[in-house]
Amino acid sequence: MVGPEIERLIQLLAKLPGMGPRSARRAALHMLKRRDTVMTPLAAALTETAEKIRPCTTCGNLSTQDPCAICTDPRRDGGLLCVVEEVADLWALERAAAFGGRYHVLGGTLSALDGVGPEDLNIQSLVARVTDGQVREVILATNATVEGQTTAHYITDRLAETGCTVTRLAHGVPVGGELDYLDDGTLSAALKSRRPL
Repeated sequence: MVGPEIERLIQLLAKLPGMGPRSARRAALHMLKRRDTVMTPLAAALTETAEKIRPCTTCGNLSTQDPCAICTDPRRDGGLLCVVEEVADLWALERAAAFGGRYHVLGGTLSALDGVGPEDLNIQSLVARVTDGQVREVILATNATVEGQTTAHYITDRLAETGCTVTRLAHGVPVGGELDYLDDGTLSAALKSRRPL
């Protein structure tokens, strides 16, 4: 029914997270109807992004400069290193504006089922950064999943000989959350992570 160009566009859009074939078809039609205001600027932005954005060789963040702006910012505490699974996690922490240190992006989590081992992640470069001696605390901000917990334990073991303090983000009741609506695992984690007032 459609030409090969449109079909290719739909297939590529369908590969995006949260997009299935129907959503991709709707998005393609929307872009084609608004060629001048949506499709052409989007194509230009995609081309420019593909040409200019690269991972930071220090932390793994995506940026136009290497090292990235976070790694070169003198106002940031170089002794605090927050380890995250993906760049999206780094961006989330930056949106919260609650952390003034530097980051290290692992590029995923350990997963025997998916065949992801330590050599597939940025763990060796993390160990090298900590061994350098300038980092005094590593904050593990991996997700509260089996893979995230496994990765956190593995990193803790790898950093044990460095003498660096390794901490983990607290898990439990979200701000504004009601206990009645929380799952058992969240409630259990909240009780284990309690602290004095």
